[in-house]
Amino acid sequence: MTYPRSIGRACTTSVLAPLLFALALVGLPQDGRAQEGLVRIEGRVSDAETGQPLEQAHVFIASSMIGTTTDAEGRFALAKVPPGAHHLHISMVGYAPYGLDSLFRADATYTLDAALKRTTIELQEITVSAREARRWQRRLIKFERLFLGETEKSAATTIINPEVLSFTSRLGKLSAVASAPIIIENRALGYRVQYYLKEFFYFGNTIKYDGDPLFSELEPSSSDEAALWEENRREAFFGSQRHYFLSLLEQRTEQEGFITYRRYNLDRDGPAFPVDTHKLLRDGPTVLEKELTFTGFLEIVFTGETEDQHFKRWQRVSPGGRLGDQRSFIELNRGPTLIDQAGEVIDPYGITVYGYFAFERFGDLMPKEYRPPGWTH
Repeated sequence: MTYPRSIGRACTTSVLAPLLFALALVGLPQDGRAQEGLVRIEGRVSDAETGQPLEQAHVFIASSMIGTTTDAEGRFALAKVPPGAHHLHISMVGYAPYGLDSLFRADATYTLDAALKRTTIELQEITVSAREARRWQRRLIKFERLFLGETEKSAATTIINPEVLSFTSRLGKLSAVASAPIIIENRALGYRVQYYLKEFFYFGNTIKYDGDPLFSELEPSSSDEAALWEENRREAFFGSQRHYFLSLLEQRTEQEGFITYRRYNLDRDGPAFPVDTHKLLRDGPTVLEKELTFTGFLEIVFTGETEDQHFKRWQRVSPGGRLGDQRSFIELNRGPTLIDQAGEVIDPYGITVYGYFAFERFGDLMPKEYRPPGWTH
């Protein structure tokens, strides 16, 4: 058995944060505007100083395909939002972006007013030498490898506007910031993503990133490409962290091809104990959440697919031999953590993942509402 050389903590939603802008959030009973079982979020975005409406502000549910822009009166409406824990992102050029983490209940319409604060950007004349340009290019290549990943799907994933990125590298540490949303095109899965980067940090064997992605579908060039995208999406879903948590919520892990063990540590020679997955989840504070709790590490083996051919290279072990089952590991960072109905860890810093879950990064990421055809759970 080969164990992971690195840690991947892939944070795609914001940490629960205090409200930093004027916000009134009111849940109303279903009145015909919210479809049965779904949520509607509507409201107005304005300038915090003048109170004037902000047109073309971006409003979306992070990690999803649900998004819109405000009209001339600063108003917006998001319909067909699945109930559960969501991070609502609001941003506009020239203003500080803010977000709201909340549990949205089924069959309700929520109304909010958000006032955004202006930001001041001081522009300075910058002279970039050829040496600095080469250094930036090397750091970009490293960032793309760490952020997008090293799978076959990540090889077909491209950052369209890398010029918005700047890097700091010192003593083996790499951090990145973006002056605008990163535009990412995934030709393996057929998505275009606007990624609002909040944090990226790499040091040693740890990668930590946080941001809000908004997905949209690309237009396939042919029916063959459309069929390829659908097959790649199914492949990316099955065996993924989301697939495991959804299966765990439905108590169908074994039927879905997962075998779960508990380990005291990541010692390859240490004992592994079969887990009764019914005991991993407890009731959460609401019906929309479950609490994941265990000690040590969970080892998760997915028998439905073999490893990506690049996995051994990522682990820095000699290639060759047959490809094995996909093995992943989960550790709780601060004790029990909450999972919502969509299989999302509500606090993205609640767990650390190792192994295959860490190997698959942004190049294999899909909208959180995606379910493969025929998924009926």
